[in-house]
Formats: sequence, C-alpha cells, structure tokens
Amino acid sequence: MNKKKVLLDPHFRTIEEIFHPDDLKRLYNCCDVLWGSDQPIPMDEFESIKKDIWAIISPRWRYGDVKDIPNLKAILEVGGRHPSADILDYEYCFNNGIRVLSCAPAFGPMVAEMALGMAIDAAREITLGHNQFQKGEEKYLWDGNRDTYTLYGKRVGLIGMGGLATSLLNLLTPFGCKLSAYDPWRTESYIKSNNVKPDSLENILTESDIIFVLAIPSLENKAVIDRSKLELIRNNSIFVLISRAHVVDFDALTDLLHDRRFKAAIDVFPEEPLPLNHRIRQAPNVILSAHRAGSIMGDSNLIGKLVVDDIEAMTAGLPPWRMQQAQPEIVVRLPNR
Repeated sequence: MNKKKVLLDPHFRTIEEIFHPDDLKRLYNCCDVLWGSDQPIPMDEFESIKKDIWAIISPRWRYGDVKDIPNLKAILEVGGRHPSADILDYEYCFNNGIRVLSCAPAFGPMVAEMALGMAIDAAREITLGHNQFQKGEEKYLWDGNRDTYTLYGKRVGLIGMGGLATSLLNLLTPFGCKLSAYDPWRTESYIKSNNVKPDSLENILTESDIIFVLAIPSLENKAVIDRSKLELIRNNSIFVLISRAHVVDFDALTDLLHDRRFKAAIDVFPEEPLPLNHRIRQAPNVILSAHRAGSIMGDSNLIGKLVVDDIEAMTAGLPPWRMQQAQPEIVVRLPNR
C-alpha cells in the first residue's frame, strides 16, 4: 500500500522545535515525507511534486492557488493560527474536503502559564522589588507592599474565551477568583458552562482587578480596546496583554501607563522587534516580555504531537480531532496578513 505524500516545510520554525524525535518517527512511519528540511522548499521543487501532495505541514500558506494541488486533502499549519482568507481559498477547501487545521491548541498551556506568572509578578511587584533591591532602594515588609495584592478571591476579567482562556481557567482555579468574560464569538451559555459570568467589555474593564487579553485578531476587533475603554480601568488594576496587540490602541496604552493609571504586563507588540526608542520601554508599572510566552523548546513539541495524531487519524480514514479546524463562520473574519 502506497503511503500518503506529506510535504514537511516548517520554515520559519524548525523540525527540532516542532517535533519530538518519537513523533517525527511516527510521521515518517505513516507517511512518505517530502522535503523535510528547515529551509523553505524552493518553488521550482514544489512545482515538481505538488501533484502528488496529500497534506502540507507549514507555518504559513505560500503555495499559490490551492486548486493547483489536485490531491491535497489537509493543510496543517504550525505557525499558531489559520491562514487568512486573502491568501487561501477556503471556499474551495471546504467544498473539496480539504481540512485546514491549526496548531493553536499547542500554545494554550505555555501561554496561559506565562500570563498567570506575569499577573502574579505585577500584583506582587516581584520585578519592581528586584530592581529596587539591585539599586539599594528596597523597602522591607509592609513598606514594600503598599500597592501589592494576591490573586486570591480577586475579580478577574477575560477578554476572549477560546482555547487560551480554557488553559488559563485551569490555572486560576486554586485562587478562587470571581471570573467574568467577554467574547462576541461565544454564546452566553458556553461562557456560563465554564463557570464564568458573561459580561460586557466595558464592565470587565471597569470592575476587574486583573484583566487578561486573550482574543485572537479579527477584522472587527482592531484596536477595539481604545483609549476611552482603557480609561475605564481602575487604578492599581492589572492589564495583561498576552494574545495579540492588534486588539489594543497601543499608543493610548503607552500614554496611560506613563500616567501611572494602572499596571500592565505585556508580551506582544504592534511591531516586533519593538523599536529601541518606543516609549513603552520607559513606562512605569509595566512588565515587558519579548513575545516569549509560547516559545519554549520541548514544550513546543506538542505541536508535532498534535500534527502526527491528526495525520494518523486521517490516513486511517478517521476525522482529525487534536488540532483546531477552520470554521467557515470564523475564517472570513480573520485579518489579512
């Protein structure tokens, strides 16, 4: 029996980053792997093999018109989110049984842990206290805790109730937080089923002690958290920006942090690498991280496990169940890139 031919073209990621050796071995056992290099496949070589390709493993769509790959049945993206509709013909994919799968679920545990860690850091002023200590300006006991608090029993607002929120909720359980969420892509009943109160964006910003921004970018939510909404955040509340800067008016956020309106922890930026002269670098009461939440060697091997689990399922005539499947109602709302 001939094996299905799978193009493994992981650049900008590496095979080592994506696959544990055991999962890579599983992939080669169940499929005929084409290319399989960390360098991007040259387009002339792709043209020579595209008629045979059954599945493509890649972090982004760079293969032209999907109609020109006649035997394609699966696209398994390993970048973190589905391709946008301007570069991939989803209607053709849906009508012709081509699965479009994202490895986004692999990042949930890593990013959620980072989000929680940054929130605790901001609430307890761990980094601030460390910096003061190194300067000989430390304050002991009560004097060093005038503006700090724990997460226990606090009001926590989630902006976005997707897979990342699910991972974070598991970590928040021991703290007994009062949880609310805003997500126009989820029904109230779904939010309630997670023991979370559905609420408006304005109420979450106004009433929460800790706000986690977990929403994915869409055509509708560009800078949806604008200056007027950021001004609703209470003094000493914590704004944790961990998903995408797309959803926030970043200039307004920078201004308000310089005004010491509230605290923040930020892992994502509107431009990366961030310019050295960007004002957010000098803002007080903020913890900055260079988009590190979902980039841990070893843990990122979960990507490869999900990929191979679903390829094994599909080659056996079963539906994929581990990766996130593209949905018609959602992909049309993804921003171009």
